[in-house]
Amino acid sequence: MANEEKEHIIIPGENGEENLFEVLMTIDGSTTPTGHSYILLVPAGEDQEDDSDEQEVFPFRFEDEGEGEDDIELFPLETDEEWQMIEETLNAFQDEEE
Repeated sequence: MANEEKEHIIIPGENGEENLFEVLMTIDGSTTPTGHSYILLVPAGEDQEDDSDEQEVFPFRFEDEGEGEDDIELFPLETDEEWQMIEETLNAFQDEEE
């Protein structure tokens, strides 16, 4: 497997700490029934070699706020339709990885 560079995002915590996440995938709004774009994040540096194959995934709806790569705004998922779409997409992604 090629050693590809992972894209990272820093999300500030409630107490001002910085939390580093890896981008698992993005979903283009032109392919979603809601018309919104989504991003799935996993905590960076988490060891995936443990006994369970489960890894916590943090989904967000996002909007580009500018020209730069760092100019995005994240929003929590709000509807059952969004959660269901993300779950189906993640399941399909996991099936491809196996």
